Amino acid sequence: MGRSFQIAKIFGIPFRLDFSWFLIFIFVTLMLSMSFFPDSFKGWHSAYYWIVGIATSLLFFASVIIHELAHSIVSKRTGIPVKSITLFLFGGIAQIGKEATQPKTDLVISIVGPVSSVLLAGIFYGIAYLFNDRNVYLFALTSYLAYVNLLLAAFNMIPGFPLDGGRVLRAVIWLATGNFLRATKIATTAGYVISIAIIVAGVLIFFVWGYFDGLWLIFIGLFLNSSARATYQQTILRENLKGYTAQDVISRDLPRIPRNINLMDLIEGSVFRSPNKLYLVTDSDSVVGILTLWQIRKVPQRQWSLTSAAHIMTPAEELKTVRPADDASSILEKFDQRQDDIVAVLSEGKVVGIITRQSLFDFAQRLQILKG
Repeated sequence: MGRSFQIAKIFGIPFRLDFSWFLIFIFVTLMLSMSFFPDSFKGWHSAYYWIVGIATSLLFFASVIIHELAHSIVSKRTGIPVKSITLFLFGGIAQIGKEATQPKTDLVISIVGPVSSVLLAGIFYGIAYLFNDRNVYLFALTSYLAYVNLLLAAFNMIPGFPLDGGRVLRAVIWLATGNFLRATKIATTAGYVISIAIIVAGVLIFFVWGYFDGLWLIFIGLFLNSSARATYQQTILRENLKGYTAQDVISRDLPRIPRNINLMDLIEGSVFRSPNKLYLVTDSDSVVGILTLWQIRKVPQRQWSLTSAAHIMTPAEELKTVRPADDASSILEKFDQRQDDIVAVLSEGKVVGIITRQSLFDFAQRLQILKG
């Protein structure tokens, strides 16, 4: 996903819009207002096609939010933190802080989203049935929403990771075998196969039969394929880190620089010639912040001699922190999806080292190599 921004909180969960969402919102609105409703309901004034089209599009995405909220609320009630819900080009996604620890919990969390979509389909169908002969505009809106929510539920129940159906498949296999990694691998493999099938279908529909819908299927298939791969890698990462602590991952040998050193002296000094891209900024013997090459890069070269490390560093108190005995797998929860790639390790109130996202990944990969 690209850049996103928060617009509200729903049940304490940050609700965000990715900029790509505006593209799909415009596409869906145009499709409904200029094609679907004019073809299905003749004789309306042109303004009504747009009014109903926009309303239907907004309610469709509201349905997606409800679907993701269902996942999120159940997750929170079972002790699994939910960082945010984001609407983007391919729908919605709830970002959770960790995986379920029991297969039954995973099953309930996974299935509640599609169930909510089916319930919404039933509600919209009931409204459409009541207003079939009373209000054609309301009938058009609700009948379409009934259909699309049923389609949303059916699509999400396809048994391949990372779709809800793939998570249900994983939970069932996990429940039967007691092996979380094996269940995840099977569900991910199913996800790969399904994503490739969707891509092939899209290629045939677009290039052979000439329908534009095929291009959309290709994009969806590619997204599912990359998402399955990323989700599986994240799962393996968490599993590999189990049993290890921050003490095992910490970087202690980072170069230290005084807070009053200017960037020119730093860059011309021997410490800058080390392969490290991160420096601990100190005041006497205490670490007061960190400085990265990316922060230095933002300063114009003509100002290097006038800019101190303390001026552009990230202060220690602004860093997320962990203790040496904290589980290494829990550190992943400290890393935000877009920023906060560094956490400080505190012992007796002092920064004793740093853990970066990359160093954590490298540690887990080394463990994976050893395990074969």
